[in-house]
Amino acid sequence: MKKTQRRSFSGWILKAFVKLVLLLVCLTLFQVVALKYVNPPFTVNMVWERLRHELFDAPYVIPAYEWQSLSAISPHLQQAVIASEDQRFLTHHGFDFEEIKIVLKNMRENKRFRGASTITMQAARSVFLPATRNPLRKLAEAWYTVLIELVWDKPRILELYLNTVDWGTGIVGAQAGARVYFAKNADNLTPEQAALMAAILPSPHKWSAKDPGPHVKNRQKHILQTMPAMPIL
Repeated sequence: MKKTQRRSFSGWILKAFVKLVLLLVCLTLFQVVALKYVNPPFTVNMVWERLRHELFDAPYVIPAYEWQSLSAISPHLQQAVIASEDQRFLTHHGFDFEEIKIVLKNMRENKRFRGASTITMQAARSVFLPATRNPLRKLAEAWYTVLIELVWDKPRILELYLNTVDWGTGIVGAQAGARVYFAKNADNLTPEQAALMAAILPSPHKWSAKDPGPHVKNRQKHILQTMPAMPIL
């Protein structure tokens, strides 16, 4: 009798788990499909930061966020971001395995660590996930990356990324970044300004496009040299 009860309970747990997984799959797929056609009025991380402030009194800055279509964002910025963050953006399917190989090689040789996040992966976490550090978030990021590449085309991925990426404290997206750093709209950025904005993306809360240090200026120079070979979507 006890064995039968244990089997029944185990079966119930398994069925509940399967249902939960199917629910999460359907929910995340719905999110990704919806954002193929609808521009998000906010990101999950914007909500997360507000909740942290309300519940735990964490520091909070009302984010500057203004959606712009890809055609209203400077082509220089598009090229600069691709040059800086993901040069194989048009040829991979969400995961840059060539870059991952380089990262693993550098780790084996104890060389300086570099990230392997693609623009698609960064868009996944910018739009759908809070800025927390845990393994589940990385798994969710990978899952959303797969869905995004299946549902969105590359221009839509770049458009969502440029509008939702963190460009500094309280600065969400290209339009807000252009206004804060250069007092102009995102479509009027010069190549030099675009390269500078792209140069600070790895550490937007540490580096500044208003007061760039030698490292950021070197990154800007390298990005400017690479930009002409990058696509405009």
